[in-house]
Amino acid sequence: MEPLSFQEYICSLDPTTLPRILRICSGVYFQGSVYEISGNECCLSTGDLLKITAVTLQKVVCENVHTGQTTELLPTFKGEQEHPAPTHHNRAPWHPIGPSSLGGPLHLSGSHPCPPTGLFQPALDLVPYPTPQGSFLGVSGKKGLTLHQALEWRGRQTQPLRCPTIGPHALLLSPVYEVQATMNLRRDEVKIPSTLEVDVEDVTEESQDVHFSRPLLLSEVLGMEEVLPTQAEILEGPHSATVFESAWVPRLRKGQRLQIHSCSHTWRVLASARSGTRRFLLSSAYQGRFRRRPRQFAGVQELAASLQPGQQLHVVVMQDCEGREDDVPPLSVGDRLEARQLLLAGASTRLLCLRHSEEEGEEEEGEELLLPLDLGGSFVEEVCDSKKYRLTELVELLPLPCDVRVVATDPALERDVLGSFPALRLEARITQPFLVSSFCEEPDKGFEIPPQWLDLSLVLTEEPVCSQAPSTHCSHVEELTEAFYYKLLAQLPGGSAPPPPRPPKPKVAGRDVQVQPRPAPEQDRARSRGKRSQVPRPTTSSQTRLAQPLPPPLVLPQKVKSLTTHRSTPNEYSPRPRLPAAPRSRKVPSDTDMERSSDERDYEVIEEDIQKTIKKMQTVFPF
Repeated sequence: MEPLSFQEYICSLDPTTLPRILRICSGVYFQGSVYEISGNECCLSTGDLLKITAVTLQKVVCENVHTGQTTELLPTFKGEQEHPAPTHHNRAPWHPIGPSSLGGPLHLSGSHPCPPTGLFQPALDLVPYPTPQGSFLGVSGKKGLTLHQALEWRGRQTQPLRCPTIGPHALLLSPVYEVQATMNLRRDEVKIPSTLEVDVEDVTEESQDVHFSRPLLLSEVLGMEEVLPTQAEILEGPHSATVFESAWVPRLRKGQRLQIHSCSHTWRVLASARSGTRRFLLSSAYQGRFRRRPRQFAGVQELAASLQPGQQLHVVVMQDCEGREDDVPPLSVGDRLEARQLLLAGASTRLLCLRHSEEEGEEEEGEELLLPLDLGGSFVEEVCDSKKYRLTELVELLPLPCDVRVVATDPALERDVLGSFPALRLEARITQPFLVSSFCEEPDKGFEIPPQWLDLSLVLTEEPVCSQAPSTHCSHVEELTEAFYYKLLAQLPGGSAPPPPRPPKPKVAGRDVQVQPRPAPEQDRARSRGKRSQVPRPTTSSQTRLAQPLPPPLVLPQKVKSLTTHRSTPNEYSPRPRLPAAPRSRKVPSDTDMERSSDERDYEVIEEDIQKTIKKMQTVFPF
């Protein structure tokens, strides 16, 4: 078959012979052309194959042979008198007849529920060799043709037609079809207008064995376990950021062949090194052994958030903490506390703790303390557990997060990096489907890909797959990138929890406050013991009642330490000092100015250099 324009081929196509396979021959610039078709980008290159599956009539363009003016008719045109505006004004204006109603597109082989009366007749006066009227009437057996019959007649021979309801002039009909086709290595079907300026050639007979491959996403393969195992070729690498710091991830690029063996439903545990910035994803198949490590808490807020209902938490104070008048006694290094429950004391929530001393006997309960949640300090958990746990046992017996140490590495790994860390924090359990895969050149070395996190485009091939499942020992421990780690934290439950409240500004009795020296820990402990009789014991009355447990603390990145500024008195400062509206010249204030400034407000005098530093810090780290 000789190449034809796409419009000529579609107009002469018999819909009963579908599907048909076409090859793009010419009309493509630089061996490739990109068309925006129905909002989708479609690239047609010379040599590409199209498999036409359906053809639908969209509209008919009627051209006046005398004036050159065109108008459009919908497939539902029946010839009733209407007054649509013409689509183009090439010469003199005229008034065509438009469709009587708007309806859906009509297929070439379709039939009307109510066949219209005959409309179109040949313009015999404009044809050099007039067609016998009998042969024209033989098409429909009537004195005219419907719009669709006229298009079929036009397919046999091109000649002008007249339609009395449109006008007295002769018309040339040009149908516009929407062609639905499939292309090789394209995910969706394309819809191409028949007026596309390309030349095509029908190659249906010699292309019977051509298989049109449909690209898939790796996430779609998860729902196609019936096709596994299978072999695939990567068409496009991952679009998302890198997830794992593994050697097999950079090899997932275009042209790489994969063997997808099965779907793995093992769960994972998110872990982070306590003394560094490395994060890992541990598989439930990990065979190492762990031992519990004491947890550390920075402040009463974290201590209260880690308290489980109905359980006590024993900690030791690791940093001296100043008290607050007679309400909150000071805490000294070495104090042993037993956190019990949260209580609502008036408008504030406090943590009920018992402070034990070395002199107390087993029958004594200890000193009761009500610690505010905004109280700072450092605490470490008292743990007396030397048992070695597997990962599955830790997740079942202990609430997460918990601190552990690897005491026996995984024997299946050549080098278990977890054994080099003194402490690990197991943060959360993650259930995510993975696909067990391997590269075709290394079928025995397997790895597990998370399609929901690391999606890519591929096409399935019909080549055989190795029957033996590969080893996936390298997937027992996968190191995460820093960017993906924080992205994963935001997706976990409680990832958007608000930060702990800021401590209130201490009340000042007067301006002339002198800083008292901090007593020694022994003197402080003795003083606190002497005041035990003065500390009010908490009760569960109407003023104090049980409070709701706090959510677990969020694991957040460490913030950069702010610069330290000197202040005149420890209790007179503003957390956000007011900056001047415009820079002023430096001058030494007089005694009168200092006295007036001290009377008006109790703020410290901040030098301009310090003000500039604070302003820069507020820009980088907004308080």
